[in-house]
Amino acid sequence: SMILAQHLRASEGQTHEDALTAESFAYATVQKGPEFLAWRKNHPEQPKPKQTPENPLTIDIDDRHLQLTLNDPDNLNAIGVPMRDALCEALDLALADIQFSRITLQGAGRCFSTGGEVSEFGDISDPATAHWVRSLRLPAWRLARLRDRLHIHVDGAAVGAGTEIAAFAHKLTATEAAWFQLPELKYGLIPGAGGTASLPRRIGRQRTAYMALSMQRINAQTALEWGLIDEILS
Repeated sequence: SMILAQHLRASEGQTHEDALTAESFAYATVQKGPEFLAWRKNHPEQPKPKQTPENPLTIDIDDRHLQLTLNDPDNLNAIGVPMRDALCEALDLALADIQFSRITLQGAGRCFSTGGEVSEFGDISDPATAHWVRSLRLPAWRLARLRDRLHIHVDGAAVGAGTEIAAFAHKLTATEAAWFQLPELKYGLIPGAGGTASLPRRIGRQRTAYMALSMQRINAQTALEWGLIDEILS
């Protein structure tokens, strides 16, 4: 909690890129903290996800529109390594080809994403290597650069990384059934998928801290009032 609060305060005036670097340093610190190590000790085996589809991310191109869909509904679009890498590759395509004037991202099935794949938490025990991986393969780096062209739509749950990713969008819409949550504290972690860079720029650092420290669900109407989303669609 202390590291999160200090990081949010220190990174408030930073660019997205600098805030993401600082977030990764802070995340690496708590990865060796007693809270996360205790969680790992008490939960040595997490249920493995159901078999992931061959294409965990679908890509559709219509003229200048790049449509991306998180495509693992059986696992509630949890973001494991295959989906993360597929998303990074698709976003790299958008960065390399400026013809795409509009990039949209949504989730297949009954939710947007339940966040990072919990069974992979702590797979990389060395914090320095984990920081190196995040620096290269975190979708947030691409989302921040594509923000002005990015429209994300949320239906159902957007948990952890799901909320963090969604908040990068220039236009963020949601259905009435959408809800948002940052549950990382229960693992002894802080948001590490870019949320400490994306969320404060939408709702301020105090509300970001509230979401992370309380771990409370935020419904679509509250999200709209706070500015987390821009519009509720039927």
